[in-house]
Amino acid sequence: MEGGNEKLFSRKRSFTFGAYGGIDKFITGNESSCAESVGHSILDILDSPSSEAKPLTSAPSSQKVTELFAIIEKLQGSRLDEQRCEFPPPLRTRLLKIGDGLPLILPPKSGGYWIDPPLDRHVETSPTLSQGGFGLESYDIMERDSEARVYQEFFRHRYHHSFTACDPSLGPLVLSVCLEEEENRLRVILRMKECSIHGTFSVSLFQQFPTAVELAKMLCSSVSVSCFEAVSYLKAPEVIMAFDEHRVSQNFKFGVLYQREGQLTEEDILSNNEESEEFLEFLSILGHTVNLQGFTGFRGGLDVSHGQTGNEAVFTSFHGREIMFHVVTKLPFTEGDTQQLQRKRHIGNDIVALVYQEGHTPFISDVIRSHFLHCFIAVRRIKRENEGGGDGGSFQVSVTAREDVPPFGPPLPTPPIFTEGSVLREFLLTKLINAEISCYKAEKFSRLESRTRSSLLDALRSELSSRSQCMLGEPSLPSIPLVEGGRSVPEGGGGFIENFKRAIRVRSHSFDTLGVPKKAGGVAGLRPKVSKSSRQAAWDTLR
Repeated sequence: MEGGNEKLFSRKRSFTFGAYGGIDKFITGNESSCAESVGHSILDILDSPSSEAKPLTSAPSSQKVTELFAIIEKLQGSRLDEQRCEFPPPLRTRLLKIGDGLPLILPPKSGGYWIDPPLDRHVETSPTLSQGGFGLESYDIMERDSEARVYQEFFRHRYHHSFTACDPSLGPLVLSVCLEEEENRLRVILRMKECSIHGTFSVSLFQQFPTAVELAKMLCSSVSVSCFEAVSYLKAPEVIMAFDEHRVSQNFKFGVLYQREGQLTEEDILSNNEESEEFLEFLSILGHTVNLQGFTGFRGGLDVSHGQTGNEAVFTSFHGREIMFHVVTKLPFTEGDTQQLQRKRHIGNDIVALVYQEGHTPFISDVIRSHFLHCFIAVRRIKRENEGGGDGGSFQVSVTAREDVPPFGPPLPTPPIFTEGSVLREFLLTKLINAEISCYKAEKFSRLESRTRSSLLDALRSELSSRSQCMLGEPSLPSIPLVEGGRSVPEGGGGFIENFKRAIRVRSHSFDTLGVPKKAGGVAGLRPKVSKSSRQAAWDTLR
């Protein structure tokens, strides 16, 4: 029985620890043997002389009841004896005893996350293809939508036409066509619910100037409409560009968590108020501390008027982008609130967060409960053997993300250690931006973005069609008030810009980056060239 107790204790302890570390391989064989021993003990009891079957006619009812209780008593007694063991020590105690032998990040009990560098030493490549020898030149920022700026770059200030249609199977369609005379080619964009398709075609490919339907079918063979409506609304370029660039933003917001030695729970991490010199030095690598009162840069949802989200924050500009950090220790602390909802309100609605660790306590991937947080980047200062005394040191980095988040660069070096603060800054800021862009491809966000795009495209087509008919003096349509800059629209009116804002408002506050790009000044008008009669005739065939 003692051997059985020892096996069962080993299984129970390893299951509790393996739930967080996934390192219970050494006891997998014991589980089957332990279950087998329990099965044998049950069979031994049932096969014992006291439980031998007797004819029903020869045994009185009281004897059968007595034998039944005897069997149950032996069965329960055996199971209880096998389950008696010393309760395993708490996870916190065991992790602290292991010390610096643990990695920066451990997977959760339920799985569902990848970690880079991988914990399994048998894995030859990491999720982000970590390799050595990468420099700053490899730190490329990903584009969230490669087609988003095509219209602004190639169409906005050229003579072009746009067309709308509603396809029975594809839904609303918005087509833009530009004739590039210098290259003797047509540039075309077809906007659909799923995506936008962009292409160029040499004019020499056509015997006659192609129609809008023919060009649309060349980009997407599934187009089945027989005709398009021409857009004659003078402000069409403005609303079309707002749609194309609704996913493009130069602003980002990220959470910054501070994990001290021995802190394993969300409550511990979110309750930190003191900032060590080491943590403050790390924040200075990310950016500079700014006063929120009257701050005019990208605020990332923080209050800059009444101090309701704290007095300070960390902000930086990076390659033309503005980044606001939601630092846990600088957000308001609420006495008596173990969940610290004022802090989690911001960090829990971020998509990516940094975790700065002091000590050797690992970060568990799902410790911060949030529907939005999909990626964490852990950073820990370490002291290497070849480094002398002083306040210097190297930084070790590890990354974890939900399993449906695609890999993203820049790749971690091998080993994942940075010795220079400037290189660490370049890596972390690039990694954070790419992480958020990659997280949008996860199932939860991609579904949400698909619904938003569909709603916005339908509003865009309706807007262009109705305003074009108004320009042509269609008597059956009421006049639609123009929407100018920040002016409000009369109730019952509106337009694409207002529909755009309404569609964005139904999304979470975490999607601040999806707003309409701010205009630096007035709306730039079209600069159509004076077209020749032959050229105008060619355009007429598109109508």
